[in-house]
Amino acid sequence: MDIREYLKPFTKKDNRIASLSYFGTYAVFFPVLWTAATLIDAGLWWASAPLVIITTFCLTRFYVLQHDTGHHSLFSKKAHNDWAGYGLSIFTFTPYRAMQYNHNMHHAYLGNLDHRETTEIYTMTRREWDAAGFWERLRYRLYRNPAILIPIGGLFTYFIAYRWPKNTPKIGIPGVLAHNAMMATWFILLYLWLGWTGIAVLAIAAILAANVGVFMVFLQHNFEDTYWDRKPDLDFRMATLQGSSCLDLGHLWDIGTCNIAYHDIHHFMPAIPSYRLRIAHHGLPEHLALRRIKWPEAIASFGLKLWDEEAKRLVPFPKERGAVGVPAE
Repeated sequence: MDIREYLKPFTKKDNRIASLSYFGTYAVFFPVLWTAATLIDAGLWWASAPLVIITTFCLTRFYVLQHDTGHHSLFSKKAHNDWAGYGLSIFTFTPYRAMQYNHNMHHAYLGNLDHRETTEIYTMTRREWDAAGFWERLRYRLYRNPAILIPIGGLFTYFIAYRWPKNTPKIGIPGVLAHNAMMATWFILLYLWLGWTGIAVLAIAAILAANVGVFMVFLQHNFEDTYWDRKPDLDFRMATLQGSSCLDLGHLWDIGTCNIAYHDIHHFMPAIPSYRLRIAHHGLPEHLALRRIKWPEAIASFGLKLWDEEAKRLVPFPKERGAVGVPAE
C-alpha cells in the first residue's frame, strides 16, 4: 500500500462531524466571549484570562474551518462549503474568495523556487543573500525576525491587507465590499450586546489568534529539511510530504488549531477534512510514517532564514559574507 492508497478513505466527508466542528466552535465562542466580558465588567479581569485564550483558539479554529471550506473539504456539498466559508469570514476578518484564491495558488506552486510570491512567508535563497546589498539584507533581516514577523505580520495581514486584498479585481470588488460591510455590522452588534468591553475582548483574542496563525503558517514550510526546487526537477511528492511539516505540539493544540498542524498530508491530499487529519496521520503504517516536529525543533526553526540550494536545507544567516554552506550528508 502506498500513501495515496492509504489516505484515500480519509477524504470521505461526514456532515455530522463537520457540523459538530463548525457549529460546536460557535457554541463555545459566543458564551465564552460573553462570560469574559461580564467578568471584566465585574472587575474580575484575572478570571477572564483563560476565557480570552479559549476565545483566541475559537477564532483560530474559525480560520482553519474557513480554509477547509475553501478546499470544499469540510461538508460533502460544494454549496454548503461556500456558504459556511462566507459565514466564517466575518469572524476571521478574511474575505472568503480572497483566502480561497490565495491558498489555491499556494498549493499550486508549493516548493517552487520560481514562484515564491505565492507562499505565505517569503524565503530568500543563500545565493540571493550573497548578491544582495545592505538595504535589501536589512529589510529581509527585519522581515524574518519573529518579533516582527509574528505580531506585525499578523496585524497587517488580517486587519489591514484583507480589507482590500491585492487580488480584489480578480475575486470581485462587490464581494470584498460586502465582506467589510458584514464585519462592520458584526462589530456594531457586538457593541450593542457587550459594549466596549466586548469589543476589547474580541480585539485581544483576534490579535492573539493572528499571532497563532502566523506562528503556524511559518512552521508549516520553514524548517531545516524542508523542500524547494525548480522545474523540471520539482517533485510533487517531495514538495508536499517533505516540504510541509507535521507539528506534534500536543493534543490540546490540535483541538485548538483544528488539526492543521498535520500539514504534510493536507498538502498531499487537500480533500481530507480537518477532522480526519490527526487520525490519518497517527494511523500511518510504519513503512509510511512521516517525521513529526516537536516544540524544541519548532522554536529553533525560527533561527533558519535562507534556503541553501547546494545543501538542500534551510540555514541561518551566515556569520560572514561568502561563508560556504554545509553540504547535505
